[in-house]
Amino acid sequence: MKRVYPSPEWPESWKTSYEYDLLEIYGGKSSLGYTCAYQKRFNATLGLIESVLPAGSSVIDIAAAQGNFSLSLAERGYKVLWNDLRGELADYVKLKHEIGDVEYLEGNAFELELGEKFDCVLISEVIEHVAHPDQFLIAAASIAKPGGIVVMSTPNGRYFRNNLPKFKDCPDPCIFESQQFKPNADGHIFLLWPDEIQWLSRQSGLAIESILYHTNPLTAGHIKLEKVLRILPESPVRFLESMTAGLPFFIRSRITTASVTLFRKPVLQSS
Repeated sequence: MKRVYPSPEWPESWKTSYEYDLLEIYGGKSSLGYTCAYQKRFNATLGLIESVLPAGSSVIDIAAAQGNFSLSLAERGYKVLWNDLRGELADYVKLKHEIGDVEYLEGNAFELELGEKFDCVLISEVIEHVAHPDQFLIAAASIAKPGGIVVMSTPNGRYFRNNLPKFKDCPDPCIFESQQFKPNADGHIFLLWPDEIQWLSRQSGLAIESILYHTNPLTAGHIKLEKVLRILPESPVRFLESMTAGLPFFIRSRITTASVTLFRKPVLQSS
């Protein structure tokens, strides 16, 4: 992935994307907790895809923004379709593109007109920004091949600091439609709880193969631990993160900030 440098002539959406790239892939230090949490999610998500999907497989990266997952997957040999509502970001992603097969498609994930289905549908940090996560996961499942996968990363609703409502407790999600698709944490509508992920999998006809809960408060720099994160070497942070992953689920699901879920679309049996 090529390193890019900002220009005063860039549109605002490119400048915003670059600010995130500074934190996410260029080693910025202004929010070390955000950077550590992003890198944990990034590695966990890509590792999960690589563990079950061979190079050469097709991937659609929905709401892919500045394209770090798209470009990294292409570099690993996957055939990638980048998608986002903000079509002008495609040219920003192209500046960073170095090697690999990437195509670009602007559009709303609910309304995409595709002539093919994909081995992998990646929805990274998207579902918490929509008013109808059930419909969104159904839409994602509809463009996966039979036997293909849907990989979803999202904040963990059971995390002890979460104060957003559960989707299943909302009598009318339509009231949030005017707020959906907004970027950043300010645009979060619902954060999914473990039982909701199970329920959504059944609603969408997908089978859960694995769920990884990751990133503890230290790794994320929460509850004033950003200062501790700045002085600790990387190795003890990684060790404490791995220890967290080994805790019983009841505890782990309360103190981890995020999850990555691997769903499998069943292969229909011929009669």
